Amino acid sequence: MKRELGVIGYPVKHSLSPAMHRLWLEKYGLDCEYHLLEIHPKDLADKVQGFREKKWRGFNVTIPHKVAIFSLLDEIDDTAKRFGAVNTVINHDGYLKGTNTDGGGFLQSLSHAGFAFHPAVKALIIGAGGAARAVGLALAETDSAQIDFANRTLEKAEELSAKVRETKASNVLTLERAEAELADYDLIINATSVGMEPYPDPQPLSLYHVSPAAFCVDLIYKPLQTTWLKEAEKKGCQTLNGLSMLIYQGALAFEQWFGIFPEVKGMEDFLINVLNQKESN
Repeated sequence: MKRELGVIGYPVKHSLSPAMHRLWLEKYGLDCEYHLLEIHPKDLADKVQGFREKKWRGFNVTIPHKVAIFSLLDEIDDTAKRFGAVNTVINHDGYLKGTNTDGGGFLQSLSHAGFAFHPAVKALIIGAGGAARAVGLALAETDSAQIDFANRTLEKAEELSAKVRETKASNVLTLERAEAELADYDLIINATSVGMEPYPDPQPLSLYHVSPAAFCVDLIYKPLQTTWLKEAEKKGCQTLNGLSMLIYQGALAFEQWFGIFPEVKGMEDFLINVLNQKESN
């Protein structure tokens, strides 16, 4: 029997997951189809029930369903509970288990790019939403010294910082203070949507004081190089966009479904071509 996979969200037409997973399914000769499934929030409960059918191997979850889906699943693993979001569901004969591969995907993307953690690393995360939470809690498990948050709304950032302080030092900064103290940080991550197309020009934080030794990450991958990353390169910083995280979180989800960690070499170039084709259509 042909098995089914998919990604659910609203909207979801922009997702690169179908192209990525279809390539892996073909590579490993798996008799499985991957679908793009746009599901309105009001229909989520009914649709999730349908995923219990034997033909469904599992599915990915994106905005706005990552939290709402908690109450609709049979089991949430410790990783998803800790991150407060589900991005991958596995169907075990009608028993739906939720997990989260975002944090692990982020750490693997950093490692692949050559960033090495050590006890003196100080990280700054810009933002306090779901992406900031995934990145912050993942970093809290690494061999690093401090993970700070900068955000316009300090209350939201304080919630994340308090969670991180269970294992690491963590402070909350205004954007102005973060800009002034930027030279103190080894790893700086934009976890906001500032700079994303179709409004790619604004920057989440001034890099005037950044150290050229800093590693700057923007979780945005459309555009592939935001104005902020271009500025970081001008300052001499090593940079990384969000496409690598997308690939590694997808690979970890694929491993959950099939027990195979797929080949990631060449996937970035493949997805860049997909993005270019979408823009030309």
